[in-house]
Amino acid sequence: MLIRAARASHGKPVVTYTLIALTVAIFLLQLIPGSPVTQALVYYPPLTASEPWRMITSAFLHSPSSLFHVGFNMFTLFIFGRLLEIPLGRARFISLYLISALGGSVAVLLISPGAVVLGASGAIFGIVAAFFVIQRRMGINNRVLLIVLGINLVVGFIPGFNISWEAHVGGLVTGALLALIFLRQRSTKSANSEIALVALTVAALISLTLIRIFVL
Repeated sequence: MLIRAARASHGKPVVTYTLIALTVAIFLLQLIPGSPVTQALVYYPPLTASEPWRMITSAFLHSPSSLFHVGFNMFTLFIFGRLLEIPLGRARFISLYLISALGGSVAVLLISPGAVVLGASGAIFGIVAAFFVIQRRMGINNRVLLIVLGINLVVGFIPGFNISWEAHVGGLVTGALLALIFLRQRSTKSANSEIALVALTVAALISLTLIRIFVL
């Protein structure tokens, strides 16, 4: 069980701190007048085929005009990242973060292919969703967290907020699915099947991307 892994794991949540430091550093670069960082890394679905890395790099960007945007996302990452990284392990945690970010971008591509999006919200929703699923499996009542998730999802649908609800939903679904995969882990004997299921999830996201670009 993941709870046993937590007791056996040692060290600080290095990945969480690194993600926060990298995101804040990139945000500071965005603030430099004339900086090309935002334009180079933002996700614009029509560029998916030629510059697919934007589906991930956009998660390290935030609106230069809003300190709240980057502040809220990094605060949430700081809280839930520290809670999850040690029990999950660094490899699983970074996979959860990046694949959830990818899931958010895929949802944007499928639902709003003309949008321009940036921000870590897809990855953040994936982490919070994973935390919720793991707590529920452990029998912990997390109704308050469910309410908070619901409120944040609803806010994304309010006109004028300029929030990509598509990325939120995509990250949430992806994070919850990965948590279910991680919960299958009981011993080192099942490690190969876990890796295979995570790879299958990534393959499914890539397949949806390719179908949307070249078929639909």
